[in-house]
Amino acid sequence: MKIVMLDRATLGFDLSVDVFKSLGEFTSYDVTFPNQVMNRLKDADIVITNKVVISKEIMNNTSLKLICISATGMNNVDLEEARNLNIEVKNVAGYSTSSVVQLSFSMIFHFISKLSYYKSYVDNGSWEKSAIFTHIDKPFYELDKKRVGIIGLGNIGKDFAKKAEAFDCEVVYYSTSGANNDSKYKQVSLNELLKTSDIISIHCPLNENTKDLLNYSNMQSIKEGAILLNLARGGIINENDLAKIIDEKEIYCGIDVVSKEPVESTNPLLQVKNKEQLLLTPHIGWAAIEARERLIKEVSNNIENFLQ
Repeated sequence: MKIVMLDRATLGFDLSVDVFKSLGEFTSYDVTFPNQVMNRLKDADIVITNKVVISKEIMNNTSLKLICISATGMNNVDLEEARNLNIEVKNVAGYSTSSVVQLSFSMIFHFISKLSYYKSYVDNGSWEKSAIFTHIDKPFYELDKKRVGIIGLGNIGKDFAKKAEAFDCEVVYYSTSGANNDSKYKQVSLNELLKTSDIISIHCPLNENTKDLLNYSNMQSIKEGAILLNLARGGIINENDLAKIIDEKEIYCGIDVVSKEPVESTNPLLQVKNKEQLLLTPHIGWAAIEARERLIKEVSNNIENFLQ
């Protein structure tokens, strides 16, 4: 079997992908542009892709038998056409839960403890000139007893909730599908969650129900001083509206995903004036070393199971 990996660079070069060499004739490309996909897959039996699109046209002009997605999301593959052509499609679920939740809390601590301010205070030499041992001019807060509102209580949302409880937070959630009735936590409307939560964390999928779920109208009700996190998918928060809100009121936003990635220079989040209220990271929530190790292992397992 000929195995082709199209976007090896997305998995990081600190980890080896040599495991795939034991499963077949393996060819790896660091980056593949749309006009290169067809040629690179012309003789392939199995393709490994993270974000490279495998379209209907590609499937109909190659001999693919298995599409392995090195991610959870499957929106880069025409699943209906794969079914029509009897091409198996395998993704990997659950590998990044701990990594995503860890970055969520890193963002919370960054804001709630005002770490940027205090690091700058030391770095610019101000502490050396102080007449007293401490400097607490920027008030910061304890996480304990805060209300945490989770949008989307799937596997990642539940893990986030469990860890929030460890800090003695009150956890509430909003189900974007309306189908989740978790009895352990209080289910509230989106409006109540936004109005009453000290921390809002988004962990739902992007679909027709969640596109622009948070917009200028409902984000105006977010409490002053609240922390808003999106480590799910860009597009769940309207980015133009979020940029406007950040410059109008005191809310702190940890954003790991945007609607078009890599971020475009015209993205309104890059233009906000209150930059201290925005922590924008380049879609790293999924990518702790252990998470990527699990991902590579599960992709190889998917191929091995297919070959049996």
